[in-house]
Amino acid sequence: MTLAAPDGTPEPTTTLATAPSTTDIPAATPAGGSAGGFGESRRTAWGLTGLLVALYVVNYADKAVLGIIAQPLADEIGLSSAQIGLVGSLFFLTFTIGGFFAGLLNRWLTLKWALILIALCWGVAMLPLVAVASFGVLIVSRLLLGLAEGPSSALLHTAAYSWHPPARRGVPSALLAGAASIAKIAIAPVLAVVTVSLGWRAALICLSVAGVVWCVVWLGTWREGPYTKGGVKKASDDTGATEVAEEPTVPWRRIVTSRTFVFGALLVMSVYALVTVVLTWLPSYFEVGLGYSRVQAGSMFALPSIVGLILMLVSTSVGDRMLAAGSSSRKVRVIVPAAGVLFCGAMLALLPSIGTPIVAVMVVSVGYGFAAIVFPLLNSAISEICPPRQMAGTLGAFLAVMAIGGLIAPYATGLIVDAASSKAAGYATAFQILGLVAAVTAVLALIFVDPDRDKRAIRTTVYADA
Repeated sequence: MTLAAPDGTPEPTTTLATAPSTTDIPAATPAGGSAGGFGESRRTAWGLTGLLVALYVVNYADKAVLGIIAQPLADEIGLSSAQIGLVGSLFFLTFTIGGFFAGLLNRWLTLKWALILIALCWGVAMLPLVAVASFGVLIVSRLLLGLAEGPSSALLHTAAYSWHPPARRGVPSALLAGAASIAKIAIAPVLAVVTVSLGWRAALICLSVAGVVWCVVWLGTWREGPYTKGGVKKASDDTGATEVAEEPTVPWRRIVTSRTFVFGALLVMSVYALVTVVLTWLPSYFEVGLGYSRVQAGSMFALPSIVGLILMLVSTSVGDRMLAAGSSSRKVRVIVPAAGVLFCGAMLALLPSIGTPIVAVMVVSVGYGFAAIVFPLLNSAISEICPPRQMAGTLGAFLAVMAIGGLIAPYATGLIVDAASSKAAGYATAFQILGLVAAVTAVLALIFVDPDRDKRAIRTTVYADA
C-alpha cells in the first residue's frame, strides 16, 4: 500500500530532472477531462472516490451508533454505565487487531471483493443484537464489528489512491478523513430520530441495510484505477522526474525511541481517549447528564465534529502557508496543536463547575475541536522523522499506540459515572480528567517534540554507521 503524507504533500525524494520514457507515465490530461493515456474520465475517478467516502461514512456511523442507542438499550437489558463503557473499550481492542489484517486481505482478494467482504461483515455483526438483546450478545457483536472495521481505513485509502497519482492524493485523503465528521453531522441525527420513533433495533437495521445497498452499487460500478501495480510503472512521478536514489533504511529502534515519536504518541493517545469517550458517551451525557431529549442529544452529537472539522481545515491551511513562508515544522506541527490541546484541557477542567446545560455543551464542543487539530498536524510531524520508504510502518506504529487511549477511556468513564453522586457529575468529572491528562501530555510535547531535530539525529546516525 502506498501511504501519502497526512497533510497531502508527497514526501520529497532525491530526483534527477530527466525526461522519462513515455511508456512509464500517463500522457498529460487533456482539456476534456480524460485521465490521459488511460482514457479514464476524472469524473469517474471522483465518482468512485465519493463511493469510497460513502462507505467510510457508514463505517463511522457503525462506530457512533452505540452512543446513540446506549440509553434505550441500557434501559431494556439493564446495563450499568461501566458495562456500556466496557463494550466501547472492547470494540477498540478488536479494531486495533483488525487493522493488521489489511495487508493480508489485499493480498488474498481484489479490492473490490475485500471491501464487499468487510462491508457485509459490518452489517452481519450488528444483527444478532437485534434478534437477542443481552449483554453477552452486545459484547460479541461489537467485538466482531471492531475486527471487521479494523482493515477498512487501509483498504479504502488504497482503493482511492488507485484513481489518483501520488502528487494529487491530498484531497482524496482529506475527503476520507472527513467521513467521521460527516457521519456525526449528517447521519447521527437521523439515527437519533429513528431510535426515538422506531426503537434502537431499527437504527441497527438501517445501518445494515445501508451497507448492503452500498455493496450493490459498488458491484455495478467499481473498477480499479490506473495508479496501482496493474497500471503505470512507478519509476516516474507526475512532474516527469525519475527517482534515482533512496535513503538508507533506518533501524526501527531509532525511530520509535525518538523523543518526537514517544511524546507525540502520548499526546495523540490522550486526545484519542477523548474522541472515543465522545463516540461512546456524549449522547448519554447530553441526555442523562444535561437533561436534553433523546432527539436533541443525538442532534447535538454533531456539534464537536463541526467545530473540529472547521478548526482542522483552518489550522492545516494556515500551517501550510506558514511552512511555505519559512516557519519551522516544530512551530506549525507541534506548538500549534499542543497549544490547542492545552486550551482544551483548560476548558474541560472547568466543566464540573458549569451549571448551565448549553454552556456545558459549548465547552465540550469547543474543547474537542481545538484538541482535534492534533491529528493531521502530529501525523505530519511524525512522517518527517523517517525515510519515505518507512513512512507506512512508522505511522502504523504511531496510530497503533494512539489506539491504546480508546481501549482505556470508555470503560474508565463508565466506572467514574457509576461511582459519582449523580450521572451529570460523573460525566463532567470524566471529561475533566481527560482534559487534564491531555494538558499534561501537551506540556511534555512542547518540551520534547522536535521533528527537525530528531530527523537530523536519525539521519546522522545512519550515515555515520554506513
